Amino acid sequence: MKAIITGAAGGIGYAVAEKFYQQAQAKGEKCQLMLVDINAQALNDAAAKLGQLGVETQCFVGDLSDPAVPESIVAATEKAFKGLDALVSNAGIIGRAFLVDMSVEQFDQTFAINTRATWLLAKAAYPLLKESRGAIVATASVSAVHPTPPLGMYSSSKAALLMLMRQMSVEWGPDGIRCNCVSPGSTHTGMTDSRYSDPALREEARKKNPLHMVAQPEHQASVIAFLVSQEAAYVNGENIIVDGGLQNMLMPASGMGDPWSR
Repeated sequence: MKAIITGAAGGIGYAVAEKFYQQAQAKGEKCQLMLVDINAQALNDAAAKLGQLGVETQCFVGDLSDPAVPESIVAATEKAFKGLDALVSNAGIIGRAFLVDMSVEQFDQTFAINTRATWLLAKAAYPLLKESRGAIVATASVSAVHPTPPLGMYSSSKAALLMLMRQMSVEWGPDGIRCNCVSPGSTHTGMTDSRYSDPALREEARKKNPLHMVAQPEHQASVIAFLVSQEAAYVNGENIIVDGGLQNMLMPASGMGDPWSR
């Protein structure tokens, strides 16, 4: 397994790295990962932990809003590993602001990281993935299909990401490159720690979910790892929402019925 994972210093990205290691171990294969993040210290810490497991890692510290960075990441990966099997475009920013208050600079940065970076990474990785008949998985969001104030630009950038991946799936499917999205619901990561570290807020979130669970990074990582694997060899152009069924709670949330009574 030779893969690029962006946003790999923690949360879902790090959990994906662990899943890839487990997949490679089960098959008796090497696991070679290019870990990408903007946080150098956290990235080095993540690489050290993975190295203790036996993962061969390379680290790339870079800002994905810079259009030159994605191509540099792929070039570094090719030099280090001589190939590529999978690209997991997981890095993203929230961009919390109401549309009427958001600046052009915030708009551009949100789309540059959440949408454009995936295109540039995939474009640069295309020859390597064509050779390996590899896979691309992008981390979108339930907000891509549900308007989420005050995350209007985040929602819009993730909605654009869904269509970008569908477009890639059609254009690059004949080359053997599968392109899919995973759309997490709210998940306990560094981005949401302030919410889930509060016992009352955590319990409120848990009760709202039909599974009465709070999503962890490994829940999302398992689906991403599946989409990269050969078990998903006929899955292309899909978006898998991983929110425990919360998106189906519109009517109960609006006061129609009691979802927990029988």
